[in-house]
Amino acid sequence: MVRVTEKESNYRDLDKMSVNELLTNMNKEDKTVPLAVEKAIPQLEALVDVTVEKMKMGGRLFYIGAGTSGRLGILDASECPPTFGVPFDWVIGLIAGGDTAIRKAVEFAEDDMEQAWKDMEEYGIDENDVIIGIAASGTTPYVIGGLRRANAEGLVTGCIVCNSNSPIAQEAQYPVEVIVGPEFVTGSTRMKSGTAQKLVLNMLSTSVMIQLGRVKGNKMVDMQLSNIKLVARGVRMVMEETGLDQEAASILLERYGNVRKAIESYQSLKS
Repeated sequence: MVRVTEKESNYRDLDKMSVNELLTNMNKEDKTVPLAVEKAIPQLEALVDVTVEKMKMGGRLFYIGAGTSGRLGILDASECPPTFGVPFDWVIGLIAGGDTAIRKAVEFAEDDMEQAWKDMEEYGIDENDVIIGIAASGTTPYVIGGLRRANAEGLVTGCIVCNSNSPIAQEAQYPVEVIVGPEFVTGSTRMKSGTAQKLVLNMLSTSVMIQLGRVKGNKMVDMQLSNIKLVARGVRMVMEETGLDQEAASILLERYGNVRKAIESYQSLKS
C-alpha cells in the first residue's frame, strides 16, 4: 500500500489563534495557490490538447479520484451539461466507494487497486476515452490502479496532483503537478490542494469545451435553460447578438429552446 509523509503546517498552535488570525493566515496560504497553478500551465496545456483531440474522435473524459479529489471531479463533470449543453456522459466523474462516498466517507474504498477500472468498464470504456486521475497526495491506490490499467489498454491518461514525482504522476502520460506546499492544517488536503484542483479542473474543462465549439464569443450559447434566471440570461444573449427587443428575443428563444439555435435561425433569415 502506497503511503506518503505529510508535510507539517507552516503554523503552530492553531488552537491558540484568534478567529482573525486563523482567517488571515488561511487567506495568506490560499494566495499562493494560483501562483502554483500558473507554473503548471504548460503541463495542463498538453493535457487539454490531447483531450480535445480524443473528444473530437468521439471520446469522453473520465475523472477518477477518492475523497475530496473524487468529489471535485464529480462536481466539474456534473456542471458541464448545464453550462455547455453537452450530453451527461461526455464528462464522467467517478469516486472510490461509488455515489455513497459523495456525501459520506467509505472506509478503505480508495485502497482498492482494481475498482477504478471496474467502475469505468460500466460505461463501455474505449480507446478514444481520456482518463484523468485526481489525487492531492499522488499516491491513492484507486487512482494508480485505474491509470495503470488504462495505460495497458492503450488509453490516454493524465493526472492532477499536488506533490512532485508522485506514483500517480509517474503512471500518467500527461501529469499536471501543482505543488502547493504544506496545508494550513497538516494533511487537510481539502484546503490548498482542493483549491488548486478546483482551479485546474475549471481551466481544463472550460478550455476543452471552448475548443470543441461549445462557447460563442464569450457566451454559453449551449447552456440548458433550466430555470428562470438562465432563461433571462438566454434572452439577453439573443438580444445582444440579434439586436431584437426583449419581447421578440423571448419569443425566438422559446421557439427554439436554445440560445445558439435562436441566434443562428435569426441570422440565417437576415442573410
